[in-house]
Amino acid sequence: MAYSVNISVEAPIENQIQEITYDGQEIYQTPLSMSESLAKLAQKIDFSKTATDHLRKEPDSSERGEEDGSTKDSTSFQSSLWPWDSVRNKLRAAMTEVCVLADVLSVAKQKRYMILDPVPQPDPIPQAKDMAQIYARKKALASAAAVLINGGDRLRATQNEAARNRTIQDFHIELLRLRQNWRLKKVSNSIIGDLSYRTAGSKYAQTGIFEVTKAEEEPSTSTSPPPSPGVAPPVKQTSALRVTVPSELQGVAYIKVMCQKGQEDMCSANINIIGSSHPVSSSDLHWQQRLEAAQNVLFCKELFNQLAKEAVQLQSPIPHMVVGNQIMATVLPGLQMIIELCHSGTGKKSSTPQNQSPDHDHVLEHSLHQLLREVHHKNTHHPFPHPSSAPIGPSKRRCLAGPNAADRHQLLEMSKSQTLLEEIIQQAQHFFMRLRTQYVLDAIAKDVKDPLIVSHWNGLNSPTLSCVKVNIVSSGYDTICRTSLVVHIGEKSLKCVGRDGRVVHMSYETQELRDLIYCQIYQHQITGVQALAKCMGWQFLANSFHLGIGAVEMLGNASSCILASPIGDRMIAVRCEPLGGVQVSIAHSPRKDFFSGQLVKERKWENLGGAFKEVRWDKMEGKNFLNKMELLMASLTSS
Repeated sequence: MAYSVNISVEAPIENQIQEITYDGQEIYQTPLSMSESLAKLAQKIDFSKTATDHLRKEPDSSERGEEDGSTKDSTSFQSSLWPWDSVRNKLRAAMTEVCVLADVLSVAKQKRYMILDPVPQPDPIPQAKDMAQIYARKKALASAAAVLINGGDRLRATQNEAARNRTIQDFHIELLRLRQNWRLKKVSNSIIGDLSYRTAGSKYAQTGIFEVTKAEEEPSTSTSPPPSPGVAPPVKQTSALRVTVPSELQGVAYIKVMCQKGQEDMCSANINIIGSSHPVSSSDLHWQQRLEAAQNVLFCKELFNQLAKEAVQLQSPIPHMVVGNQIMATVLPGLQMIIELCHSGTGKKSSTPQNQSPDHDHVLEHSLHQLLREVHHKNTHHPFPHPSSAPIGPSKRRCLAGPNAADRHQLLEMSKSQTLLEEIIQQAQHFFMRLRTQYVLDAIAKDVKDPLIVSHWNGLNSPTLSCVKVNIVSSGYDTICRTSLVVHIGEKSLKCVGRDGRVVHMSYETQELRDLIYCQIYQHQITGVQALAKCMGWQFLANSFHLGIGAVEMLGNASSCILASPIGDRMIAVRCEPLGGVQVSIAHSPRKDFFSGQLVKERKWENLGGAFKEVRWDKMEGKNFLNKMELLMASLTSS
């Protein structure tokens, strides 16, 4: 006995992708229906051609012989019927019938020429076969109605149950929210997502695939005592989605950057995209938190792999070392930077292997995060002009290298690019240079009470360049004298710009900056004395900012100046030394110890100035150096 089996042939579900929106949604191209497919095939038929155009009469034997003798290259045409000839004939006949029927209906509607009234016929006698068909139809309708009623009852019950208990959200709403934030793709009967950083130039070293399924209702097996009557039980919100993350992406991960000097830890900073401190392996977490934690682990692993690869490839005077989950690089002589990948599968942050934890520096952490944002921005925002779909070509500078007639050196400079590890090391170098500069300025401002040293740090700095303005003023005399200098802090060097425009370049050694500041301090004192003498009416005779007389100073150079009273009978000599302090001497004119003799009889030589006598400067009254000088000038002028 032969059995017939119904086989349904359907179009494939996987269709071509028509458009991908900015939020990652894929819009598929809908398949053609049967009528659309038939219309598409019918459009290919050319009804303007007739059968006679495609049929050619076969030539006679005499004519064929003449044609064969005249042209050897011509090919004979064999008559054949057109494949669509029968279809066209039937469609033409159907069109004719439809036109005739349309004419008949138009005439019949006017009721002027023809009336089409139904002819009454006697009712047929129902037979038994007809009654069986009627009962079969009624039974089929009753079964269909029962199916519809049962479906409506189930929908109504589901809606009422969802209205009474809203602990579980809608699966499709949750899936829509997941698709808005994460990239999903349907493979077979499951939904697969991707966590990798494609826009940031990911090398796909770590797998970022996760699976999304519908969460099943779990029976409540809690052993807690039942709630007391009248008290509503706590409502626990659960998700309708179940996200399965690979085991290597579970837990908490972060990259720790630590700088140390010898065995002493200086500072540290952490790099992660989210600050997660809860155990991410727990099933009670929401799918958003679980995916963010998994993406943070993937981010840290890919970043550490990239840094380790660059550390091996870079050529530096002191080679970088990669041991396990640590990268050790030398920042400055005596300073070392350690980049460590910390990953804990239990969700608790791993403790530092050192005995004492260093101070967490937020400035260094901000600089590192700012560097990562710049790398992401460069990978996603290429300079114009660039193609919209083709691979990215050379940069704009290299495109203009030909019209600008760039030489080989300029082309080599264009092709150079810094790696991520090099930029991190440069930021660490600048960080320590900034710390050293701050320490030197604060130490000098603490040790030197007169004059006052005020430092103004620029708030808008780049990760590898900072600027500080140093003002040296005397309390109460800042209007007559002020010394300003600007210090630019780079990666391994310092640049100081004075008020007169002189530029001094220094290395990373702090002693050079200390010498410069001390020289500026005592030059400020000499400049202040000259400005004060001009206000007091005293005459300025000579000065030197780099005095070559006397003992050699261990720090900086000595400065000096000589002043004369308004009538020239008093002179003051001032000497400022970085280590010896301030020395003030006075001389009288005419000399009190001049005695005329047989050799010197003229009295004009008694107007020469006498020997300088040092003033006990620590016994002088006054709150600062310029105030004491003002009192001394006033006293010598009045006397």
